[in-house]
Amino acid sequence: MMIPVKKPKFVVEEGKRVAVILDIAEYEQMIELLEEVEDLAMLQEIRKKPLQFRPLSEFLDEYHPSV
Repeated sequence: MMIPVKKPKFVVEEGKRVAVILDIAEYEQMIELLEEVEDLAMLQEIRKKPLQFRPLSEFLDEYHPSV
């Protein structure tokens, strides 16, 4: 869902922008998009490696749930 973009407010010190103030909804949307980009990058790296399978019996021999 796209949120209408409000103009950010810049904090200026000694003539230089040092911080920005964003609408909270816009900030949350930016964080969500960044997380999606990071997830896609991780997925691309994972897909570069070949899949490795092993027999179910081997897995069950090593699997010891603590519940």
